[in-house]
Order: sequence, then structure tokens, then C-alpha cells
Amino acid sequence: MPLQTFATYCLADTLSNFLQHPTQKMDYGFLNPALGREVDQPFWGTRIQHIVGVAACLAATDHASQAAFCKVLKTPSFSFAKHPAAFVAHTFIFIGSGVMVYCAADAAVNPSIKDGERLAELKSNAYATYVGTSTAWYEPYVAPAIAGLGAPKLAAGWAGSALIPATLAYATVKGCGWNDWGNSGLNALESKWAAEGQGEKK
Repeated sequence: MPLQTFATYCLADTLSNFLQHPTQKMDYGFLNPALGREVDQPFWGTRIQHIVGVAACLAATDHASQAAFCKVLKTPSFSFAKHPAAFVAHTFIFIGSGVMVYCAADAAVNPSIKDGERLAELKSNAYATYVGTSTAWYEPYVAPAIAGLGAPKLAAGWAGSALIPATLAYATVKGCGWNDWGNSGLNALESKWAAEGQGEKK
């Protein structure tokens, strides 16, 4: 289960880039040659770092939070259908804490951040995490909305209950928290590509 959750979040983060940057080229670090793109940094400061790092943190906090709620509610299964208010609280808790853990680790070990700037980076990302997480309230409602639109089978499956909600949440958390839309929120290499007019899709 944790591995499947991690994979789902990795894919959701990748797909969210299409929503946030539909005409920009993304920097996937060491994977860039496979896409016919140059490499600046193989990992740090690239979308790959974000995809893998955030997914790992969210998978951990998601499962930890669900286990905690199951224990408090004395229930073997925890879901939005059975515990709507608690599940919304869980959504805020696991997203906010997971993203914050990632930001703290990034500020501590990312070699591209100067030692004297690490605390400022952490503070900046803490506020962005707060802003971004506050937009994710709707995530538990996505699957019921899909079912209400006449696609109950899709809503009950992995895509409708996990991948689509996570993709939308990634887009709003990153977009609103870090202003990661269009030509904003790009790293140096992505900005170079955008300036060169090489705005092909991902």
C-alpha cells in the first residue's frame, strides 16, 4: 500500500505539470536526455527532486495519519464516506505535514541552497505550504463529484478515487502556494527554454 501510494503521488505530480505549465518544457534532470533536452542539474532543483521527494513524504504522512485516525475513531477502515469531517481534517493534516517535512529536508540538505540562506528558505516554504495546503480542502469531494457526473465506476477505481484527486490537489497546492503557473515557478533551465520560445508540451 505505501509503495502504491508513493507511485500514485509521483504520477499525480508529473500530471499536474500539464495543468500548471501546459506550454512550458519541464526540467526532469537526469531524464532530460530521454526527452531530447539538455541537463543542467541531474537531480537537485529539478522536477524529479520534487516528484520523488514530495511523494515519499506524502505517502508516509498519509498512511501515518490514516492509522492515527483509525485508532482514535476505533475503526478498522477510514474513509470519506464513513467519516467525512474527520477525513477532511486528515487531508489537511497529511498534506500540510508531508509537504512541510519535504521542505524542511530540502532546506537542510539541498546543496544549491547556501548555508546562510537555509533558514530563510525554510520560513518561505513554510508559509507557501500553509497557503497551498489550504486550497486542498476539495480533494475528498472529487471522487463523489465524478460519480455524480455519471461515472460511478471511474469514481470507485484507482484513477477516480486516488489519481485524479491527487493530481488536482498537487496543481492547486503548488500553484497557489508557490505561484507555480505558466512562466512563473520555473527553474533557471525551464526559464531559459521558455525565453527561447521552445514551449512544447511535456
